[in-house]
Amino acid sequence: MRFCRFLFNDQPHFGLVESIAGREMITRVFQSRAEDVIPDEDAPSKKIAALGLAEVRLLAPTRPSKILCVGRNYREHPKELGHAIPTEVGTFLKPPSAIIGPGENIRRPALTQRLEHEGELGVIVGQSCRQLREDEDVRAYILGYTCVNDVTARDLQRKDMQWTRAKGFDTFCPVGPVVTDEIDPWAGVLVETRVNGELRQHGTTTDFLFPLDAIIRHIAEFMTLLPGDLIATGTPEGVGPLVAGDVVEVSVEGVGTLRNPVVDD
Repeated sequence: MRFCRFLFNDQPHFGLVESIAGREMITRVFQSRAEDVIPDEDAPSKKIAALGLAEVRLLAPTRPSKILCVGRNYREHPKELGHAIPTEVGTFLKPPSAIIGPGENIRRPALTQRLEHEGELGVIVGQSCRQLREDEDVRAYILGYTCVNDVTARDLQRKDMQWTRAKGFDTFCPVGPVVTDEIDPWAGVLVETRVNGELRQHGTTTDFLFPLDAIIRHIAEFMTLLPGDLIATGTPEGVGPLVAGDVVEVSVEGVGTLRNPVVDD
């Protein structure tokens, strides 16, 4: 299934996304409540006149209770930052208030002199999980995959003892444009970032230091993952600066491209 969240009749709705004549189109609207964070596949849906993704205002496809991010999950990324290659999964949190959808502005705070992009594969949790058994398949807890930009104030990250401020500003977590369960990160999915059309980052999920099994089991050891929660799985090498006027694009193979302009706050 592929779905998005979008404004329909001036209200947010989840929509089923299908390919029609080579175009990504919204063909059905899920019946949902205002508090729903992911679509209920068992709830009734309504067929609508097909709408192109470019013809609607897309919203962030999930409203998570928390955002878990994996640091340094590609071998070359810690090297470019001058950090040691980790030997176990390392995670940090971003606040849900950082989330924005496709096309929304990333606001560059006056507090930072070095704003950077970090394109990543995002995982959307489909059902609650905690302290998984060794024989449990983590795929059962995954609703689907999306694009994430873990925007970072790099100078503040280096200055502070922890990363909350550097990673947590409003607009520092663009997500979208759709969520899909039709890709397989274990088999290898390309993750790329472009700024003003220039390729900055290029990696594949087969280069993960820690596969999704290890990531999800690690997180579920110490906190309960809830439906709609977002896991950002780490960024390839090539992180670089963003300034006002830039347009940053994060592409995940089989998902699509998440585009956001950068403006001064």
